[in-house]
Amino acid sequence: MPNNIMGILSSLVDLLRQASDETLHLVLETLQSAIKSGGEQSTSIEPVISPIILDVWAQHIADPFISIDAVEVLEAIKNAPGCLEPLVSRILPTIGTILSKSKIQPDGLVAGSLDLLTMILKNAPAAVVKAVFDTCFTSTIQIVLESDDHGEMQNATECLAAFISGGRQELLVWGGEQGSTLKMLLSAASRLLDPELESSVSLFVGSYILQLILHLPSHLSPHIPELIAAIVRRMQTSDIAGLKSSLVVIIARLVHLSAPNVDQFINLLLAIPAQGYGSSLAYIMSEWSQLQGEIQGAYQIKVTTTALALLISTRHPELSRIEVNGHLVKTSAGITTRSKARVTPDNWTKIPLPSKIFALLADTLAEIQEQVGDDADNIDEEDSDWEEVQNGDATPQDIMYSASVPSNANPSVEHLNAMAKVFDEDEDDSYDDDLAKNDSLNEVKLLDFLTNTFVNLWDSDRPLFEYLCQGLTNPQRVAVQKVLRK
Repeated sequence: MPNNIMGILSSLVDLLRQASDETLHLVLETLQSAIKSGGEQSTSIEPVISPIILDVWAQHIADPFISIDAVEVLEAIKNAPGCLEPLVSRILPTIGTILSKSKIQPDGLVAGSLDLLTMILKNAPAAVVKAVFDTCFTSTIQIVLESDDHGEMQNATECLAAFISGGRQELLVWGGEQGSTLKMLLSAASRLLDPELESSVSLFVGSYILQLILHLPSHLSPHIPELIAAIVRRMQTSDIAGLKSSLVVIIARLVHLSAPNVDQFINLLLAIPAQGYGSSLAYIMSEWSQLQGEIQGAYQIKVTTTALALLISTRHPELSRIEVNGHLVKTSAGITTRSKARVTPDNWTKIPLPSKIFALLADTLAEIQEQVGDDADNIDEEDSDWEEVQNGDATPQDIMYSASVPSNANPSVEHLNAMAKVFDEDEDDSYDDDLAKNDSLNEVKLLDFLTNTFVNLWDSDRPLFEYLCQGLTNPQRVAVQKVLRK
């Protein structure tokens, strides 16, 4: 730590005042690094640096690159020893006024203010969260309920998620009138799940509802049926896979919340109608089984995979009555051109839901074994621990093709990268969702969980296990055999 840090910062501030739009990014980046190295001298830098950076932020609010750089400098100040409270005291009155009069602000200022507020709330002590709550919470709710601006809606959603993560149960007391804060939070969720809204507006509703589940589960519990019905309506009117996937994660987290009474949760889904599907269970599982290979985020993969294992472990009879897409079936020989793909949509075999879940879990197990370098000897199919039974419902062509195509035909690069993080169990930042880092599911060892799932099913219901194994590909079959042999 250099002794002349104040001199360095002073020089950088002078550069900041003279910087052109082209060099501003570089100066802000350097300033951020200097503040981070400020050590105990940091307390004295806040009153000098903060007003200047806030001015830069306000002047460049319409430039996402510069405004983000400015927020990152302010975040460095926030994290410096002794600087959080004075920074919040400086920012809060102005931000509170902006949000309370959101409809008359210049373009971008409200969305930018919400982004700045979210930064302040993350990892802040309860006293700071309460101060921000008292000034800005109601205004943030009103923006969610009334705004038509996509940026404002998205940033307000993230801000509300940060409020819940920071305030937790205390948040419900801070609002004064009993039940009013919870009512506002649920009203915001209802607006964000409105099927009439454009899908992009709802992009961050998943992380918001996740905070309600993690920190206010007993208060949310009576409203779960209405929540599920709203999630289904939102999914059915959305064409954005990322939004659908985030809502699948919410359903998966609700599966865990219902444990050990997962059967009752399945019955609840059966009782909630879904347009064109009869029940929400049929619709959700149809979407979930298709989207599992596209789920992004190590935390999200862990939640959804373990929830699928819980569902299949119930052996609920209604699961077998649901058919979902199984494997791609080739409809013609030769190369599939783009024009041919447009006029010839994918054809899929239809298989019972438990068979699909079993294959998805086996896929994940095989990927884990590859990632962790499982050195178990390859197992010859003839040495199988179970007896193969021919599937009388599938055509020979279906069987031949399904043996060569994994159940997740094209997992995304993002999904594979996230899977790699899941397997690196010792990596400190394996979970890229800051707001979910305190979830106990982060502690689950996915390999152990899946091993127990397969072994328990093998021990408790051998006929079902053997039946489900019929639909596995060779790599899936080998992966399952390895855990049964241990």
